[in-house]
Amino acid sequence: MKRNEGKRPTEIQGLEARRAALRLLDAVLRRGETLDQAAGAATGGLLTSSDSALARAIASEVLRWLPDLDALIDSATRLRLADDAKARTVLRMMLAQWLRLETPPHAVVATGLALLTGGPRRLAHGVFGALVRGEAALPAVPTLPETVAERWGDRATVIAAGLAEPPPLDLELRDPAETASWVGRLGGESLAPGHVRLPRGTAVTDISGFADGGWWVQDLAASLPARLLGPGEGRRVLDLCAAPGGKTLQLAAAGWKVTALDISKRRLERLRENLARNGLDAEVVVADALKWEPKEPFDAILLDAPCTATGTARRHPDVLHRIGERQITEMAELQAALLERASGWLKPGGRLIYATCSLEPEEGEQRLPVAGVELDPVRAEELPAGLAPTAEGWLRTDPGMLSDKGGLDGFFIARFVSKS
Repeated sequence: MKRNEGKRPTEIQGLEARRAALRLLDAVLRRGETLDQAAGAATGGLLTSSDSALARAIASEVLRWLPDLDALIDSATRLRLADDAKARTVLRMMLAQWLRLETPPHAVVATGLALLTGGPRRLAHGVFGALVRGEAALPAVPTLPETVAERWGDRATVIAAGLAEPPPLDLELRDPAETASWVGRLGGESLAPGHVRLPRGTAVTDISGFADGGWWVQDLAASLPARLLGPGEGRRVLDLCAAPGGKTLQLAAAGWKVTALDISKRRLERLRENLARNGLDAEVVVADALKWEPKEPFDAILLDAPCTATGTARRHPDVLHRIGERQITEMAELQAALLERASGWLKPGGRLIYATCSLEPEEGEQRLPVAGVELDPVRAEELPAGLAPTAEGWLRTDPGMLSDKGGLDGFFIARFVSKS
């Protein structure tokens, strides 16, 4: 604190990034917003991208380790702080910076205490100081919120281990035949043809090949639904709920004639930009899939349905704290309606892929069977090494899988073929 004596709080270096992190946490924990939804309002006033990134990193680490941070705080207070007390949130941030982001304690104190006044400030100073002196530590594996652990059942502990660190960066290549060349060029590793994995923290626009459109960012698990449709050979495919467009790019690169449909005009603009950057083509349609009707049936349909996205907790730890039974039920009802419509838009013998980036059975297994189509079992040889379909013939991935390679997102994927 001495180095900042005499300074007004707004003059303390790094303080505004901490204020933004506090706003992000308030948006997620109080209002149930996603980190992405909250980011514009919370970080819009920051002067540098590095400040915005720091605010996001602080908030993300708090959300990733929240039960364990709270346990440390409670161990150092005589009377328990209310869950929504500002002092508790600031202490969570202070501990996350010290224990996860390796910020020196003196810098943590300077920027943390400036967010508080009066008694809460003195309390936070005392609690943080006691934990530093006691050499407090976090467990190796984050503790999941109790309701989340109950929902994820037997895999909960393994999944939690996969959430301990932010994920690496996955790139999907426009031309899978060039995989070895790109691995050598970028210094990464490949877990499947057309895939390159790089360490996290790499600025995407600085990576070789970005401007030339040789690849796009896409988690390995997110690439599997399109992979399971195989080469297009000029056939017609509908990418339903297509934005932001990774699967559209995959399908176009694989030789499919793609119709990409989504309700969000803004998100489809990003898809168009990525198509142009990668030299690929697709028909882009802005429409509500629950009201739109195709002019003719398709050879294949990929429905990556709207969902709770709990499988993306590695990079979006807000889902650990804002998703509950209400949101799961709402999404499951929407998925059922979309599946019913999509299954009727196939040519005889056409294939349908149903996928969600969710770990909830209500958004996966419990959506089966689907009227008008029958299961087309996924085969082990179609998947990256280390992954396997279930005995029923569908695929479930979660963040605890491929842990020695950096893990992957959680997905449910089932493939069907039209009966008529």
